[in-house]
Amino acid sequence: MNTESLHPSQPASLHPWRMSVAPMMDWTDRHCRHLHRLLSRHTLLYTEMVTTGALIHGDVERHLRFGVEEHPVALQLGGSEPADLAASAKLGAQWGYDEINLNCGCPSERVQRGAFGACLMNEPQLVADCVKAMVDVVDVPVTVKHRIGIDKVEEYGFVRDFVGTVADAGCDVFIVHARNAWLKGLSPKENREIPPLRYGVVARLKEEFPHLTIAINGGFSTDEAVLDQLGPVGGSGPVDGVMVGREAYHNPWWMARWDELFFGAAANGLTRERVEEQMVEYMEREAAAHGTHWYAIARHMLGLRNGLPGARRWRQVWSDHRLKTLPAREVMRLARTKPNEARAMDLQEAAG
Repeated sequence: MNTESLHPSQPASLHPWRMSVAPMMDWTDRHCRHLHRLLSRHTLLYTEMVTTGALIHGDVERHLRFGVEEHPVALQLGGSEPADLAASAKLGAQWGYDEINLNCGCPSERVQRGAFGACLMNEPQLVADCVKAMVDVVDVPVTVKHRIGIDKVEEYGFVRDFVGTVADAGCDVFIVHARNAWLKGLSPKENREIPPLRYGVVARLKEEFPHLTIAINGGFSTDEAVLDQLGPVGGSGPVDGVMVGREAYHNPWWMARWDELFFGAAANGLTRERVEEQMVEYMEREAAAHGTHWYAIARHMLGLRNGLPGARRWRQVWSDHRLKTLPAREVMRLARTKPNEARAMDLQEAAG
């Protein structure tokens, strides 16, 4: 498979999976992805997990609609029935997604009750059957996101055999969360924090399967940690790619440096103020085209000014439900008003 042509916005000499933002339930919707694409042209973006049932029995447009500017963008599916996954993957390809990803890493009880997510790692042949069913009906890459183990099983052979079995079915790309998933006794949040990170396991997978694309996920929050995995632009590191999750969401401005640091692109000259303005323009377009309220979009950019003076007040204004009746552009003006000026305006209005 020639992966170099899969994502046209990627620099031709670099790996399509070099940097990505993880699929995160209730967070990485199309509004969040629009913000992330403003910050980085080259980073691969993933949808929230969409279950096969939601696509087969629900509102397909609501789940799959996305903006053309989001490319490269991948659809993550949740399911364990090969026929259902094939039908859902075909829908994803028809809607224009650049990749179909199968979730084999989510440890939540709800997902376990549906017999998919991380518990699928206990059934590598079923995962292989699911992958083959999808590969047979789409021309875009079918990838798998998974953990390095289940519960207290920490033997390398477990994840090695899983990857080997699934690769034989036609999967060339594995995104590996470098923690075990404890299926009993831990919440999804605890599963992102308590099982120890073991980056060495993922590096060993790449050594044993050099022909596969191996990207690593889990705990990345600094330039140095990412570069330790990727190596410099034009060089190589232990793995082919890094997927970042919560840090990209809570501190999105970090992403504004990714194209330059990790892809060798020219500095983009972005400012937080310009990104905020572009998000307001997007809010106005969404309201006109789909009736989307700005409040549903603004929640994704609340971390944009983290670390700056006045960030707390800016965040409070954009998240103030009492301002919902105002146009987004007016809320931006209020958010940018300095506290003393704002108090003077309040007094003037009260004296009115």
